[in-house]
Amino acid sequence: MKLDNIDKILLELLQKDAKQTTKALSMQLNLSKTAVYERIRKLEKEGVIKGYTALLDKRKINKAFAVFCHVRLVQHTKEHITSFEREVIKLPEVLECYHVSGDYDYILKISVADMATYREFMTTKLTSLKHIGSTHSIFMIEEVKNTTIVEL
Repeated sequence: MKLDNIDKILLELLQKDAKQTTKALSMQLNLSKTAVYERIRKLEKEGVIKGYTALLDKRKINKAFAVFCHVRLVQHTKEHITSFEREVIKLPEVLECYHVSGDYDYILKISVADMATYREFMTTKLTSLKHIGSTHSIFMIEEVKNTTIVEL
């Protein structure tokens, strides 16, 4: 889908605050409410807008201990890869999972309450997944930048 300048501005506005009303967006874009509504529906239908969500303060919900865990599989067969991916998706502590190149096969972003909770997660959940050869954990000291806004 080809995005025009109005689509790009609309997407930037929605990324900053998706709760804005169609009226508020129409005033910022100098378009009618109907035109804005139709553009949003088109962007949703085309899959440019995948959904809407609330961003939570992890400190306030006791999930501020962030860990980046590198995972190496024992083999790189299709069965091992699909099995690992199918199982890691089910773990609620894993916020993000990326299949990567380099020394490790995957990088997981994990959010838990504290070190003890992470240890419990590692020993009872993550390392019980089939086909994991090794892991390497890196703990976040301070969050310097965290954004969901993609510049268009």
